[in-house]
Amino acid sequence: MPTAKESEKKEGKRAPAHPASAGHAMAHRSAAHAASHAASRAAHAMPKGRYFEGVGRRKTAIARVRLFPDGKGTITVNGMDADKYFPVVRLAAIVGAPLRELQMTEFDVVAKVSGGGVSAQAEAVRHGLARAILVKDPAWKPRLRAMGYVTRDSRMVERKKYGLRKARRAPQWAKR
Repeated sequence: MPTAKESEKKEGKRAPAHPASAGHAMAHRSAAHAASHAASRAAHAMPKGRYFEGVGRRKTAIARVRLFPDGKGTITVNGMDADKYFPVVRLAAIVGAPLRELQMTEFDVVAKVSGGGVSAQAEAVRHGLARAILVKDPAWKPRLRAMGYVTRDSRMVERKKYGLRKARRAPQWAKR
């Protein structure tokens, strides 16, 4: 007697791996919950229209930055205002530096960043923003390069080695 899997295999049919893939998406949620979820997603929606995209990296942080023309100059990071996401003034200044240096105030910036710490994330957003500006207008490249915003900072944390306490720190040496 063949098992259910074996008979499905012979017939060439397979059961869906997850109930959601069978067309029952959101069946377990109430209509009110689905409506509130859609409303919250609409609140965090990006501005409509064409955008220029750039990916920035620093240490283990990766940022996908979208530059929207005809904006008000707002910078949004992970659905929050950049000043709220980066509460330290220095980090918020790092994020908007390329636009400020080039006096480009008519652009909205939407960034999604993950990994790393807050400092690496701020520099990853700056790198992605510089790349997005270059997609829009490659003529800015010499100025952005002179400011150091185009170069990807390749420095990473060095791995720990066996026999050592850290990457290079050796155990304390005892004479006897």
